[in-house]
Amino acid sequence: MANNLSERTFQYQSSLPPLPVPSLEKSLSKYLNAVQPFASEEDFKATVDIVRKFQEGVGKELHQKLLQRAKTKKNWLEEWWLDTAYLEVRIPSQLNVNVAGPGPYLEHCWPPEEGTQLQRASISTWHALQYWNLIRTERLHPQKSGKIPLDMDQFRMLFSTCKVPGVKKDTIRNYFKTEREGPCPSHLVVICRGRIFTFDAVCDGQILTPPELLRQLSYVKECCDGEPEGDGVAALTSEERTRWALAREHLINIDPHNDTILETIQSSLFVISLDETKPYSTPENYTNVRAAHTLTGNPTIRWGDKSYNSLSFADGTFGISCDHAPYDGMVLVSMCWYMDQQIKVTEGKWRGSDTVRPAPRPEELVFTVDEKILSDIRHAKQQYLESDLQMVCYAFTAFGKAAIKQKKLHPDTFVQLAKQLAYQKMHKRPGSCYETAMTRMFYHGRTETMRPCTQEAVNWCNAMMDPTCDVSVRRRRLLETKDTLMSHFVTSLPGFDRHLLGLYLIAKEEGRPTPELFMDPLYAKSGGGGNFVLSTSLVGYTTILGAVAPMVHHGYGFFYRIRDDRIVVSISAWKSCRETDAASLFNNFSSSLHEMLVLATTSQL
Repeated sequence: MANNLSERTFQYQSSLPPLPVPSLEKSLSKYLNAVQPFASEEDFKATVDIVRKFQEGVGKELHQKLLQRAKTKKNWLEEWWLDTAYLEVRIPSQLNVNVAGPGPYLEHCWPPEEGTQLQRASISTWHALQYWNLIRTERLHPQKSGKIPLDMDQFRMLFSTCKVPGVKKDTIRNYFKTEREGPCPSHLVVICRGRIFTFDAVCDGQILTPPELLRQLSYVKECCDGEPEGDGVAALTSEERTRWALAREHLINIDPHNDTILETIQSSLFVISLDETKPYSTPENYTNVRAAHTLTGNPTIRWGDKSYNSLSFADGTFGISCDHAPYDGMVLVSMCWYMDQQIKVTEGKWRGSDTVRPAPRPEELVFTVDEKILSDIRHAKQQYLESDLQMVCYAFTAFGKAAIKQKKLHPDTFVQLAKQLAYQKMHKRPGSCYETAMTRMFYHGRTETMRPCTQEAVNWCNAMMDPTCDVSVRRRRLLETKDTLMSHFVTSLPGFDRHLLGLYLIAKEEGRPTPELFMDPLYAKSGGGGNFVLSTSLVGYTTILGAVAPMVHHGYGFFYRIRDDRIVVSISAWKSCRETDAASLFNNFSSSLHEMLVLATTSQL
């Protein structure tokens, strides 16, 4: 991970190509293919007509304006994406937008164990600080796809970054600087029992060692143990965005010192949350550490708007909760994988000096509050704790990547098909599906949409569910689906979803009526406008896993990682939706994986 050669972390930034604007004709052709699985013959004909009119008329004009925009901006999408996907969104982001996940360490070094919380937290924190230092000194190896450098800008957003609520639109404040750019913050924030503390992670130019971090964390814990809980101002970050913005303004008006405290939290490297709960979890069942305590845990001990909250539980297990606006999941995965590898290599122990240098004790940050703020905090806590998010996170251990590849199948394609089959078994219809693709080969590129629910995939699912269907037909359709999905993944970049979003936003900015294309029922039914019922992401072939809430009320969040011997999945759904159930989807997914392996074994793909 550290780079001994001359390549610096951000050295390719200026030479990255601009984000291209796809051809209108190709994007609309891909769009028609994507809506077909959700359309009757009659509906599809109507949509074809709408698309033709759009392509010859208003779409052509909007496309020309998008091309003009792309001439003046190296990434024509960047500001739009931040605003529409994150900063203008008003629903509470801690539950609906943030990404969360369990620390993977319990699989090898750190199974649940009483009395280890602070010691392990100090080691985990030290490794995170080493990663910060790699980025700050630009020694983190620039990531590449083959030989093509990828945009590394999002790595600047991992540390010393915070979203700040606004009445109509939030902003991102980033305080990070590389060593060459100048000084930057080096303090941490620790939240425990609703109370907030800070201390510097660097002493005389050296990062605090685990024994030194342990002393600071122990001091915080001793201050809080046996004392009444603090006011829990952090809970306000879990509120609806405009309510939080107004509460924040009021907080600053009460006492200007409150603004100084907010600035200290916002600029901190990251937040360490000392959580008193002991979520039962094993390498086969992460459900509690994930469901009860990362996305939906105690809102008074994490700052929902921070780019990185390290959650340290009382039984020595870990989780994370992070604001999604400044960066995408793979940036977090890169850091967590680095930490996991380091902890594995050292067997979770500190092998350096036990000398503890004198350093100032952590300082408590105490907000001045009034009855209105206390009432706002109570409201935020109540609303957050009433959340109806259902989450399961299990390991499917019958087989993994090794067995799938042995059958000449691509592991991601295999899992995507099993997931679609599971959804169709449960809901008796195809599920519009989003899978994350990345565009980091372009300047400030983030993500694009892949739509794996193709007509071929639906035909194969129907064959699998039809008891009268011959096994040879099922095999043939699996083969067809495998081939089309592989070519679909290869040709899905450039995608069309972000292109259509750009055309929609130009019309909106110019005050034009919404083009008919975006009003067509098939647009939303096929997932357009962020209406995918299956929001999915392959988090990679590592030990790291994330979780998100579903995109729509009747949908699922479905994140997965693939190892040689297992497939670990986290599935979310809303309890208030009667037709969805995360646990049932996992059971159907497991049986679909088995059916597929049997089919692949008998068909010699």
